[in-house]
Amino acid sequence: MTQATQSSQKGIQLSEAALRQVKFLQERQAGKDLCLRVGVRQGGCSGMSYMMDFEDPSKISSNDEVFDYDGFKIVCDRKSLLYLYGLMLDYSDSMIGGGFQFTNPNASQTCGCGKSFGV
Repeated sequence: MTQATQSSQKGIQLSEAALRQVKFLQERQAGKDLCLRVGVRQGGCSGMSYMMDFEDPSKISSNDEVFDYDGFKIVCDRKSLLYLYGLMLDYSDSMIGGGFQFTNPNASQTCGCGKSFGV
């Protein structure tokens, strides 16, 4: 594994509710020690869409920033971080509008579903 930059200053913020939910989902992955990769890709209603998925820590590269939340790691490649720096990831279990919510200070527009944005 190449050495990634581990940041104590969090470029991606995580609410307590979101941290509880990702830890809960991580435990359901057969007890594997996984990190959460967050990034962006082309597409979605507003031009770019958020992506996040669990990943084995062995896939962390030197081009990644790693943010530690009490032992749980969030990983983001530096190119995506240009669009996501300052992002607040929250979670709500509301019947309507529940799930993960992205509040991105870099977004000039956001679609109604909240899963894509434009810069």
